[in-house]
Amino acid sequence: MNALGRIIPFAFASGLNLYATVAAAGLCSRYGLVDLPDQFRAFDNPWVIGAALAMYAVEFVADKVPWVDTAWDAVHTVIRPIGGAVVAVSALGHSTPSAQAIAALLGGSIAMTTHLTKAGTRAAANTSPEPFSNWALSFAEDIFAVGLTWVAVQHPLLATIVAVVLLAIIVAVGSFVFRALRRRFPKRAA
Repeated sequence: MNALGRIIPFAFASGLNLYATVAAAGLCSRYGLVDLPDQFRAFDNPWVIGAALAMYAVEFVADKVPWVDTAWDAVHTVIRPIGGAVVAVSALGHSTPSAQAIAALLGGSIAMTTHLTKAGTRAAANTSPEPFSNWALSFAEDIFAVGLTWVAVQHPLLATIVAVVLLAIIVAVGSFVFRALRRRFPKRAA
């Protein structure tokens, strides 16, 4: 149950910002801010932390430039779900291959859901002529990803509740938008 309490929020945060999530988990473990289980020891490797921080720096800049962030998100449509799956399997730790497969599917699906929500929101924000909404969204995403990762490390149950509630909101809003689009653009008979 404790592993599940980390799988969901880590995957959620990975969909928003994979590099910040990995760096935050690694730094928390490396500097003893938290005592992570053995399965997270890969994150506290200096090379992993360095690579995550370097990629986060690139993403930090790319996220602040309208339309560059959309291109960045397009490329990360593959990277973030795979990263979310890897983080989920790491959060699970030593287990059976079937449990690892389920964790990977769950983590990848959650990361894809949050990534698509983020990418769609950012694409909509790019239609605004001013850059401040884009910057505000980017800072909020970064802070939330790092914050959720930290809360998942400290209080896995609380982080899971937050992530599940937000996933339910995403699904509800997505369903509403999908139904509205179907009403607006009905199928035409051939």
